[in-house]
Amino acid sequence: MPNQVMTADPFSKIWDFFSSVKLTIVLLLSLAATSIIGTLIPQNEDPAAYFKAFGGYLYRLFNILDLFDMYHSWWFQLLLILLTTNIIVCSIDRMSVNRRILFVKNPTFKLPRFRNIKHKEKFENKRAPEQLKEIYQKLVTRYFRYSHIEATEHGFAIFGEKGRWTRFGVYTVHFSVVLLLVGGLIGSMFGFDGFVNIPEGESAQRVQVRNSTETFNLGFEIRCEDFDVSFYDTGAPKEFRSSLTILEQGRPVLKKDIIVNDPLRYKGISIYQSSYGTLPSSDVVLSFTSRATGKVYTQKTGIGRPVVIPEKLGTFDIKSLVRSFKFKGQDVGEALVGILTPPDGDPAEVALPLRFPSFDKMRKGNVLIAVVENVPRFYTGLQVNRDPGVWVVYCGFMLMIIGCYITFFMAHQQICIELVRTGEKTEVIVVGTANKNKTGMHTRVTGFADKLAKLEPNV
Repeated sequence: MPNQVMTADPFSKIWDFFSSVKLTIVLLLSLAATSIIGTLIPQNEDPAAYFKAFGGYLYRLFNILDLFDMYHSWWFQLLLILLTTNIIVCSIDRMSVNRRILFVKNPTFKLPRFRNIKHKEKFENKRAPEQLKEIYQKLVTRYFRYSHIEATEHGFAIFGEKGRWTRFGVYTVHFSVVLLLVGGLIGSMFGFDGFVNIPEGESAQRVQVRNSTETFNLGFEIRCEDFDVSFYDTGAPKEFRSSLTILEQGRPVLKKDIIVNDPLRYKGISIYQSSYGTLPSSDVVLSFTSRATGKVYTQKTGIGRPVVIPEKLGTFDIKSLVRSFKFKGQDVGEALVGILTPPDGDPAEVALPLRFPSFDKMRKGNVLIAVVENVPRFYTGLQVNRDPGVWVVYCGFMLMIIGCYITFFMAHQQICIELVRTGEKTEVIVVGTANKNKTGMHTRVTGFADKLAKLEPNV
């Protein structure tokens, strides 16, 4: 007869793989290692900063491995899915083993198991076992959810049980971990994290998705009505506050002032105060002083609005506002940078630092340019994100607290009161067991025996 090779059912192999505790350990260590990497490598930074920090080769390698946004990478999500499946399968596997304890209507009590317990409380009573069993069962019924009487060779045994449901505490903790992982996956797959800068008085409907060239349409507008910032005596910002209005089809539906850690939430989207900055005023007043005549002319202009300088001294066009202008290696602060085009010469770049009105004197040209008035506008930097899995995560945390309390502070308890006839008396033996906190159960057995002893006078 030819040899037959027995092969296991493929489903059983898959089940055994996911019910393995070794797999749990490997996945947890892998997640711990990747979390360390995510801490050491800043996430969602500017690609130029990564290139400067790691060099070209490591930048390309880390970018391929999605280490710059690893919590949204496919392999990190795969680890979470594997761990979730592993926990679910392990819980089902363990629950199936304990089903005779967890899912029976009438539990089975084995008297020899209780007789082998060392800690016992004993006393004697003058009444017969037949009389005591009715009295004692009433007390057992009062303190225990389930009671049962069995006849023995020399009397009766009264069994009581409560707290069997507390064995589900560990599965509650398992389920809470699953909720945490599922919530993280939902947020990673269906949420977004972006940012937007909105000048005072303006609005925005699209935000820049972080670490991406894509933008996201919010479906509503965010308008910055006002921005205020206060400073410490050292000059460091103390608090910055944005007055925001949510617009739906051009109509305001929600208004709120936000500060750091106090976001505005609307339609599942959270809007956080993140940063701020200044923009050049839409109108800048410049003075033009003719070196030839000494006359001073003032004109209102702005970025991209060229002006003609009197006395045929040429034109001046402001191109930009530079946040940090360098002059001979020194930072002179914010400066307007423009192009001066004389009528009979080559265009020249002119910088007008806002802190130094007479700075242009060093140029020694035919005309001296200075900033007379410039009230910069602020813009608010907002972090905008949506995490649809956050409520699943909150439920997971709440369920974990409940599950841990049940697991560590509540127990499945069983008690046995054996009534043994000894001549004209009855020996009462009280013994109990619990699946945790054995010492505490001994104390409860002693207290319960005292209650039994006080029901009837002792001999």
